[in-house]
Amino acid sequence: MAEGKIIKALSGFYYVKNREDGEIYQCRGRGVFRKRKITPLVGDHVEFQKENGREGYILDIGERKNELVRPPIANVDQAVLVFSAKEPAFHTLLLDRFLVPIEKNLIRPLILITKCDLLGADEKEKLLGTLAVYRQIGYPVILSSAKAGEGADALLSALKGKITVFCGQSGVGKTSILNRLDPALGLKTNEISTHLGRGKHTTRHVELLPVGGGLVADTPGFSSLDFAGVEFTELGAYFPEISEKSAGCKFRGCLHENEPHCAVKAALAEGEIASFRYSHYIQFLQEIKNRKPRY
Repeated sequence: MAEGKIIKALSGFYYVKNREDGEIYQCRGRGVFRKRKITPLVGDHVEFQKENGREGYILDIGERKNELVRPPIANVDQAVLVFSAKEPAFHTLLLDRFLVPIEKNLIRPLILITKCDLLGADEKEKLLGTLAVYRQIGYPVILSSAKAGEGADALLSALKGKITVFCGQSGVGKTSILNRLDPALGLKTNEISTHLGRGKHTTRHVELLPVGGGLVADTPGFSSLDFAGVEFTELGAYFPEISEKSAGCKFRGCLHENEPHCAVKAALAEGEIASFRYSHYIQFLQEIKNRKPRY
């Protein structure tokens, strides 16, 4: 029995990199996984049986430290959340939607802003002011420009020794970034659709690629995230600045809406919590409260 890591999943096949010799084996999952309602995921540590040369069957899946639904991947160390400064425009609401599930899964986030060369001086100053809020919270931020080559070294350094997932809207340049970091990848890209104001999907499956001394996943872009698995009572824990201040609230289980003696609202009034972040928290809280139960 051999051990390895699933580095690609496509059309019912799982491509496993053998830990011992580094060779790739095309494997299928045993029927027992379907019975147990377990789906092998890219990033899984597995035991597999070799058959017919470079083929085999996955026999067991190791315990996962985390897993994401969209994109479907497991055992992620960090997530690079890719947003463009312009075309499409940068939106903090969407960034905060991404950060909630990343925080829930205990994945280290890194915010990467592309197309910074498209900004005028005033636009860039405004963007830097917004990003300063995230830096103060503790989120690392990298600014990137394809023309100037800005941010490439910092990003390569961040990838070393980690399994990284790239997330973000279509059209923000995720695939282009990977191609610049390693031109040998030759990943396909499409021009942004100016009629729709967003990019065309170019990535059709999840695959771990060796880049910068680590493994990165180029994943399908998507424009919205729900909060499946997130309860409204725990949402505050996924906003680090709200979680920190909530220790001073008078009432246990304070949701920081209308409760008296709320330390979070006091910090908001003092400017210690950004108003747009609190507004997003309240919006997400109501969204989770109002969602229909799943049976």
